[in-house]
Amino acid sequence: MKHFINTLKIVVFLLAGSLYAQQEPNYALYQYTMNVINPAYAGADGQTSIAANLRSQWEGVRDAPETQSLFFTAPLKNRVGIGLSVVNDATFIERKTGYFVDFSYKVPISAQTNVFLGLKAGGDTYSLDTNNLANLGFPQDPAVQNIDDGFKPNVGIGAYLHNEKYFLSLSAPSLLSADRVDVSNGSVTNKNTHVYLSGGYSFALGGETQFKPSTMARYVSGAPISVDITAAFRFLDKLELGVLYRTDNALGGIAKFELHDWLDIGYGYESSLTSEISNVSRGTHEIFIRFNIANEK
Repeated sequence: MKHFINTLKIVVFLLAGSLYAQQEPNYALYQYTMNVINPAYAGADGQTSIAANLRSQWEGVRDAPETQSLFFTAPLKNRVGIGLSVVNDATFIERKTGYFVDFSYKVPISAQTNVFLGLKAGGDTYSLDTNNLANLGFPQDPAVQNIDDGFKPNVGIGAYLHNEKYFLSLSAPSLLSADRVDVSNGSVTNKNTHVYLSGGYSFALGGETQFKPSTMARYVSGAPISVDITAAFRFLDKLELGVLYRTDNALGGIAKFELHDWLDIGYGYESSLTSEISNVSRGTHEIFIRFNIANEK
């Protein structure tokens, strides 16, 4: 009975946040999925690559958030980069899929430092499974019967400062609000503008070991600021291991392996520090894989 009550609390939490202040997915491996949130990253590393990230949140909880991300990036001529991304995000009764194209432009500051400016354009589709509400015993709400599930265009902007020792990123990947639910007094916005600020530094510790602390802050109207703090070590220029803390009451670890010049894989694990979630879930799991096709000449 206690397990059912805790599960029901999570369901109510998901439903409450779902329609009125939807959050974009978090990534434990945010340093390697920056193309999703910042268009300035398109081609910024000088590599042509295709990558995928699979995130399963609160494993063991029915209809908990699931996110699948696929993105491509490549440097072009004349300091221009291009990127493509598809992100499918499912939470409880709702599903959203975004399709975007990114453009970046490199502005050299010095021999070791560049600023990249980016523009993101595309949009997303949205669907709501109201039948699942009835199956769980929730009353039907007339507001959710009038869902606009058409394609909603959107645009985003970003800037990325890169140096061999440090980086700084600022972006707003979706500037336009998406009104999906029509009620008698107007529209309910289920997606607000998200702003991301990230930075990190690489400290040489001697030999072939580096200490790489980094942080990612997320802001969206109507929700508390969420901050990730990560402490990672890089060994032999091939392996990264780290721990992370999220102010949303989560603790976890990350690992990334460069198996070959053309193949990187990563894994992230998070455990909620909130008892209602930790008592009924087996944590959050994240898998990342990237194929590096070519390097910029």
